Amino acid sequence: MSDASPDHPAAHPFPMARQCPFTAPAQYAALRAEAPVARVTLPTGRTAWVVTGYHEVRAVLADPRVSADIRHPNFPALVAGEQEVGARTRPFIRMDPPEHTRFRRMLLAEMTVRKSRRMRRDIQRIVDDRIDELLAYGPPVDLVTHYAHAVSSTVMCELIGVRRADAAFRRITGTLGSQVFGGGASTAEGASEGIGALSSVIDDVIAEREKTPGDDLCSRLVAEQLRTGLVGREELVTTLAILVVAGWETTTNQIALSVLALLERPELIEELRRDHSVLPAAVEELLRALSVGDSIALRTATEDIEIGGHTIPAGEGIIPLLAAANHDPEIFSDPGTIDFGRAERQHVAFSYGVHQCVGQNIARLELNLAIGTLLDRIPTLRAAVPADAVRFRHEGIAFGPEQVLVTW
Repeated sequence: MSDASPDHPAAHPFPMARQCPFTAPAQYAALRAEAPVARVTLPTGRTAWVVTGYHEVRAVLADPRVSADIRHPNFPALVAGEQEVGARTRPFIRMDPPEHTRFRRMLLAEMTVRKSRRMRRDIQRIVDDRIDELLAYGPPVDLVTHYAHAVSSTVMCELIGVRRADAAFRRITGTLGSQVFGGGASTAEGASEGIGALSSVIDDVIAEREKTPGDDLCSRLVAEQLRTGLVGREELVTTLAILVVAGWETTTNQIALSVLALLERPELIEELRRDHSVLPAAVEELLRALSVGDSIALRTATEDIEIGGHTIPAGEGIIPLLAAANHDPEIFSDPGTIDFGRAERQHVAFSYGVHQCVGQNIARLELNLAIGTLLDRIPTLRAAVPADAVRFRHEGIAFGPEQVLVTW
């Protein structure tokens, strides 16, 4: 597999860095121009196939011959030890149907559009409280730590039934903060330790809800799933832990990167202020353009599969690149430009198919409120340092800035 040949051309190094944080890596366009499928070499030394065409990415994500099971020998893990850790913890996002379906149905019932809308008042309260804290703290302030992380972690914790004043909240958010801001998430073992600490906190929350149920996700899952035997205790702990981490990390990065992108384009902020009805379309366009979860959809072929004129042999790893699909010029005209009036809106920022993000309804609501309210309440908000001085996290499950210093 390591030797180049007509059937197996030389592999490109992967992952590929973004030259501009607000668009896909330039190499994606070069690869797509040659073919929608290309071989890459991963940091682990394994080879895999990346898919860069929009139609091809959607086809891969919808193909039952493509597996998300992390236990496959050539699963295209991007970090050493990731596969071993994942095989032990078995997160539902790294499972296939019907096993995956059981967990997805359990969560989907709690995250419908209707139920997400019922959370609007609570999310608005969380956003307003965090902005009050920003204003009291005074500029300059790091928007990542003091706003994006604070908002998203509070939303996820309250979703499962942990209030900000609870000791469990401080333990959960402390665990999440040390995972990423402390650099632990750059290694599989560091991430595993973080998930382990988080799981311990969530296990305590489950025990409390068994004694004193409330009107929250954890209480309902305990009553409807755990007590009825539809799910085991360890399975419930792991599922809630993965839900919190995935929902917190991706949304933190999306909020922070979106605000940074808008501050670089003041005319876009003015467009939003002139017409607040543009905000939902703006959020969708920012999701498409920024694509923070670019390479989250790691897969393995279970049969020989033809994609874009190339055959991917059974057993080989596949990475459908969401940012590449969202910047395919055959689908999105001038894809590198953030255009709130864009007609093409069928992006795959939340993935596609049976593994499409289960919490996307909540994420959309949270992004609308977090971005819109911040711009409304702090109209003079501006970056305190130039964008080219901002450092970005390329590890973890989502791309985003390490720190965004803002003032007003």
